[in-house]
Amino acid sequence: MSTCNTPTSRIAGIDYGTVRIGIAMADLSVGIAGPYDNYTRQGEVADTRYFKQLAQQEKLTRLVVGLPVHLDGHESQKSREAREFGVWLGKVTGLRIDYFDERYTSAEAESFLENARLTKKQRKARLDKLAAQIMLTAYLESGAHSQNALDGLE
Repeated sequence: MSTCNTPTSRIAGIDYGTVRIGIAMADLSVGIAGPYDNYTRQGEVADTRYFKQLAQQEKLTRLVVGLPVHLDGHESQKSREAREFGVWLGKVTGLRIDYFDERYTSAEAESFLENARLTKKQRKARLDKLAAQIMLTAYLESGAHSQNALDGLE
């Protein structure tokens, strides 16, 4: 059995929220995103510590922050908050930040979890990280990870 010594490029998808943040991970060599964690915000010091540790521990090369845009494609107040969070996240982690349209991800995640016949408590425990996974999967499928920036979203 041989091992490959080339580093893999790992990215995280961030489903921004003022209370909870859903996190998904993807290895670009495989191209598949998976749910990772739901982080409950605890203040700037604890949040900084969490995201710095996450970036180092997972050897991340990039973060993708979901933008909740309106149906017509225009940004919302939540989009602006997510962008501000992304700027902060880039400063504390030193990583490149991409932004990606996350329309419908929470609704899609909720529908999936309801169809799985989970209780409300079980759905809540999985919703944000599943929404992050759906957004990160769409990001990977769009080929955006190979672009320098997303046209119109950055």
